[in-house]
Amino acid sequence: MSRVGQSPVPIPSGVEIKTDGGRVSVKGSKGELTRPLPKGISVAVADEQILVSRDGDARDVKALHGLIRSLIANMVIGVTEGYEKRLEIHGVGYRAAKQGNDLEIQVGFSHSVHKKAPAGIELEVPLPTRITVRGIDKELVGQTAAEIRAIRKPEPYKAKGIRYEGEHIRRKAGKAAKAGA
Repeated sequence: MSRVGQSPVPIPSGVEIKTDGGRVSVKGSKGELTRPLPKGISVAVADEQILVSRDGDARDVKALHGLIRSLIANMVIGVTEGYEKRLEIHGVGYRAAKQGNDLEIQVGFSHSVHKKAPAGIELEVPLPTRITVRGIDKELVGQTAAEIRAIRKPEPYKAKGIRYEGEHIRRKAGKAAKAGA
């Protein structure tokens, strides 16, 4: 049995769980999330806990048991607390600005790059070199942050570009370090 899949998900106060016809819906103070359930996986609510169980021991169902439990736990956290990713911009003249619900990023190209915020995602620019991505869907927050980072990934020689807050960039030695051999 999956050790992750067996552990119940606690339901905080103010969160509603609905399971109907192969779908699970989680509603909280920040919003509502819905996810389809794969065949062979069932969800039950009992004693302020969510229990995820599987119907059989087929290989594909066993593989999804712990995953679905983790995804439901992420949904519960998302509708109560929300998720956030922070990005830093490093480089001379590199900056970001918010225009409405969109983001305008200048990172050394001949033009500025515009990034639209997907539905359910809030983009914030507290400083011209900082970007905050917030939302209730953990997958969507991570994907949006990854797409913003991909506009100009940090390069290994001067570490210029867009990176996650606290991300360590392994620096490479340039040509000058090899001279004198």
